[in-house]
Amino acid sequence: MASVTDADSTDRRGTVQRKLADAREQVEDAENTALVAGAVGLLALLGTFVGFLVMSPLTIVALVGFLATVAYGWFRHQAVTVHALALVMTVSTLLILGLITVFIFLEAWPAFEYASVTLYGIEIPGLRLFTETQWDPVTAERFSLVPMIHGTVLVTIIATIVAGPLGVAAALFISEIAPPVVREFVKPAVEILAGIPSIVYGFIGFTILSPWASEQFDLVGQGTYLFVGIVVGLMSLPTVVSVAEDALNSVPESMKNGSLALGTTDWQTMSTITLPAAFSGVSAAVLLGVGRAIGETMAATVMLRNSPALPDPLFNVFYGFETLTSLIAARYGSSHGLQFNALFAAGVVLFVTVLFLSVGSQLIERRMEEKLGGDP
Repeated sequence: MASVTDADSTDRRGTVQRKLADAREQVEDAENTALVAGAVGLLALLGTFVGFLVMSPLTIVALVGFLATVAYGWFRHQAVTVHALALVMTVSTLLILGLITVFIFLEAWPAFEYASVTLYGIEIPGLRLFTETQWDPVTAERFSLVPMIHGTVLVTIIATIVAGPLGVAAALFISEIAPPVVREFVKPAVEILAGIPSIVYGFIGFTILSPWASEQFDLVGQGTYLFVGIVVGLMSLPTVVSVAEDALNSVPESMKNGSLALGTTDWQTMSTITLPAAFSGVSAAVLLGVGRAIGETMAATVMLRNSPALPDPLFNVFYGFETLTSLIAARYGSSHGLQFNALFAAGVVLFVTVLFLSVGSQLIERRMEEKLGGDP
């Protein structure tokens, strides 16, 4: 009887082992199939990308192959396909960003090379772009970004003065003061401002604010840095309010309740606990708003005079000539040669400036998270 039981046990053990071996083979086959499909999909994606760059008619074929591979993987290896697609999209984003950066710098290099200056035996590319004050691409082939940088700085300063205090005050009201019913109404209303096209802001400024400013301040013509800065500041408000409110909401309730338990008023708690604790995040919000102000194009193009000149005196905000963004928007259609490259040089200045602001805001937000005990 014992021998029969042992035989049955051995048979069952063998059956289980065979099933495990079969399952292992199926898994290996599925993994091999997924690897082959992934390799085919990757090659098809690379073919699509290369074909797009060289304008090849085979681009459509490669794209269809990639989509077919994704469809097959979605039905047969869904989990692997999702991970692969996420990785591909991330890599594609970084690759596209890198190609855009390389393209901008390559197109701007002839202008930097033309405007180079030799100092103490060292050639400094593009120095004349930031030392001369005259933009004359037709008669003298002079390219200077100084007037446009000056206009950009003035507009950005005014926009920051408008968006900074208003945005932080609005975020403080929404986060700490407003009742839930009011909060649910005010927050979407502020965010709607971000959905209005910039050309609409510029058109309102051109048809209403600029004529009123010309009449009230006795100006010759239209276009002032002051009102362009105000309009751009209002456009930056949703960014500042949204990021600043998130920073204020990240302050632990225990800190606020502890302050109130000591007998402080709501305002004292907000001014001595909430705002200082969220200062890094609020600063990041203002920096992001400044980045929006620097990169604004259509409002500045519509409202300014679009002539490369410096106001006299330099701090005169009641006249507005041109910014870096309005220079590119107004002249790229008719430019050629070195003037075309000089517009890309203006784009390089904008790109580097906004990049530093974005990186700075990220570092400030990380510091806030570390300070409040969040994940770094």
